[in-house]
Amino acid sequence: MAGKSVPVYDIDNFNFQGTESAFYASTFPDHLKQHAQFILAPHRHSFYLCVLFTKGSGIHEIDFNAYDIVPGSVFMLFPGQVHTWKVSEDIDGYIFFHDKEFYNLNFTHDKVENYPFFSSTENLPLIILNKEQVSGIEIRFREIVREYLSRQLMGFQKICSLLAVLYIDLSRGYLPIEQRAKQNETQLAQAHMLEILIESNFRNIKYPRQYAQMMFMSEKNLNRICKITFNKTTSDVIADRIILEAKRMLVHSKFSIIQISEELGYIDDSYFIRVFKKRTGDTPMQFIKRYGKRNY
Repeated sequence: MAGKSVPVYDIDNFNFQGTESAFYASTFPDHLKQHAQFILAPHRHSFYLCVLFTKGSGIHEIDFNAYDIVPGSVFMLFPGQVHTWKVSEDIDGYIFFHDKEFYNLNFTHDKVENYPFFSSTENLPLIILNKEQVSGIEIRFREIVREYLSRQLMGFQKICSLLAVLYIDLSRGYLPIEQRAKQNETQLAQAHMLEILIESNFRNIKYPRQYAQMMFMSEKNLNRICKITFNKTTSDVIADRIILEAKRMLVHSKFSIIQISEELGYIDDSYFIRVFKKRTGDTPMQFIKRYGKRNY
């Protein structure tokens, strides 16, 4: 079946310094000026993205969830998420992105996916900083952009160190204390493994017991981990990933509802329509009318 129409951008699609194509950084006005022709329309990335807004306003839509852009907004996006933004003319801030290997290969005992905002697609992609926090975080962003543009000796090694400090600072204000107390590293790792398995198999494998078997644990134990980590049942986590992909395809592809049903592993399209309506409150056609069909 033909691929989806929403574009997927690699770091190579953006201007970068030197020979390192696994990292990019810029002020947001410069980024917008250079790449407005394609970043203002819905698109995906193959990399992790982090942006701080220090001035202006707008709307940032990420996988059908709309977030207000205000000074102090920090957005953290996973590879593969569909997003678009509408920003005011006075928008200002900083943006950078990198692939997984750029960070992980530089740290023996640390991984980018271990940070709370990157540990699960279920987690909120936004932090709102107060004025005091903004001043400290903005210094980190500014230094990263300056180092990237300066092309100094061992510049990317320094950038990796600056990223680690920034991600630690952001993590401290991200995860509520009461949520940290409920989770442990083993449960977080198991929840992350479940998400990886679902991401690779959700079109063909849809039952909790199948994922429990793949993870060598009981269905009851897996469900308990999901409740603690996501506040959802395993069935809900699986279904939410399927429905998200259905929404993406309904709005951003040229596929018919029947084709989407088949692509997502449903033999009976009427059953797919019932599942979609149960999870969203809309039929697929109602959802398309509400968001509009966006072909590229």
